[in-house]
Amino acid sequence: MKYYYQYPVSQYNTAVPVKPARTVRFPNDIVFQDHIRQGDLEQVGRFIRARKVTLDTIYLSGMAALHEAVLSGNLECVKLLVKYGADIHQKDENGWTPLHMACSDSYPHIARYLISLGAKVDAVNEDGEKPADLIDPDSKELVMLFKGLGVV
Repeated sequence: MKYYYQYPVSQYNTAVPVKPARTVRFPNDIVFQDHIRQGDLEQVGRFIRARKVTLDTIYLSGMAALHEAVLSGNLECVKLLVKYGADIHQKDENGWTPLHMACSDSYPHIARYLISLGAKVDAVNEDGEKPADLIDPDSKELVMLFKGLGVV
């Protein structure tokens, strides 16, 4: 078996065989999740408007699109997904709502937004935890937010 070093063939060196490049195609769901993680709002919007994805799908990661956006910490992406109908009450495979994730990862701006839309502060995940149970005590802004709601 011969191994060839691949480099572009120039007009001067055509004696070295070059294997054709391969194209890899990923499913729409994987590409969509990647756009969410990168915060590429233009592409996220395009995928949704073209109906290439459904927002309530639980992906292989165990989460839906809104959960992915919350984990990225990108409020604008969260707002875009909600605008197009993402369910703020949807649970992932472990029963976590987007609010659970915002609290767990210390994103007070996202938690405040979700609560303003009516996210349930008393939702319980599979371990019996409410979003407030997941707040890091050092996250003063989240602690104050939930104290103001009479939850903590």
